[in-house]
Amino acid sequence: MANQRGEPEETGDAGPDRATTRVRRPPRVRHPVRWLVSAVLVAAAVALAVGRRHDLVLAAREIAVVRPAPLALAALCEALSLTCLTGLQWQLLRWGGARLGLAVTGAVVVAANAVAGALPGGAAFATAWLYGQLRRRGTSAALAGSALAIAGLMSAAGLFLLLVAGVLADGTAGPAGLRTAVLGLAAVLLLLAAAAAVLPHFALVRRRAWRIWRRAGVRSRRMWAFEDELRHLVREVRAARPGVRPWLAPFLLALGNWVLDASCLVACAWGLGIAVPWRGVLVAYTLTQMSGALRLTPGGLGIVETSLTALLVFYGLRTDQAIALALLYRILSYWALQPIGWTSWLSLTIAARHHTTRTPARHHDAP
Repeated sequence: MANQRGEPEETGDAGPDRATTRVRRPPRVRHPVRWLVSAVLVAAAVALAVGRRHDLVLAAREIAVVRPAPLALAALCEALSLTCLTGLQWQLLRWGGARLGLAVTGAVVVAANAVAGALPGGAAFATAWLYGQLRRRGTSAALAGSALAIAGLMSAAGLFLLLVAGVLADGTAGPAGLRTAVLGLAAVLLLLAAAAAVLPHFALVRRRAWRIWRRAGVRSRRMWAFEDELRHLVREVRAARPGVRPWLAPFLLALGNWVLDASCLVACAWGLGIAVPWRGVLVAYTLTQMSGALRLTPGGLGIVETSLTALLVFYGLRTDQAIALALLYRILSYWALQPIGWTSWLSLTIAARHHTTRTPARHHDAP
């Protein structure tokens, strides 16, 4: 997901030792390295496709005779996946006091998803754009930033949980060393989570951690602002819904986003008449999503298709079957969503410009 650089300039009132004058950051120099890497990777994917053109022809024939009922089910799964993503953002924003409608939030999320898939490193552009849209609709900088951060953290945790489930179901049949690495990382994260839950109960540890955090915040305006944002949202949630249980609902929405998207992949296999490699499908799916999350190419173009195809072949599918499944899944989960997302982006942009042009006139006419 995504968000754009619509942040207001900081005025220096977020904490002590702040200057009251505006501080302008130097403009960032954008290097073409990411674009160059993207071009190289896309060229490599095209060369690979040319080398596999016979398998591509067979895959196209399989896609041409896909059954309509499983295809409709796959599209429904993808729509429900986006609904979960929308619900996650909407619930976090509502907890913080924002009054955005669910339909508006959905349009913003779908548009940001399209922006994220349009450019190399598009996730940063999309996150900045989403942030700007939330700010224009009356959401405070504190709430917008913390809601996006928490949603991203929950999405990452949900995907990692799905990977753990995949390697457990896979047994020892997966890529060499993957099971050990994933389970070891899961154990480390559990220990860190347990320490984070227990150590704050000790006053000395709490004071030391607070001092370190404040020192870091003095050097960074963004850290000061993010700290205030996060504390505000957590305080609001705890006041209305104490305990850990309230956080379960947004986490389940984040997890549901991934589960339903993976279900789209399974439904595509059903529509193509391909036997699903059940033991490895979660591993193939989650590793593909993680590689695509690097956004080295627009929407992970070429990377996602190649990764998913290679992993499906590893788990026993024929090359033409794996290509057909990867392409059909990408048509539904990426290409079909692009025109919808950009239509939403265009309508939101026009609405925002219309609002900014009308607002001064309304103020001028006021007595």
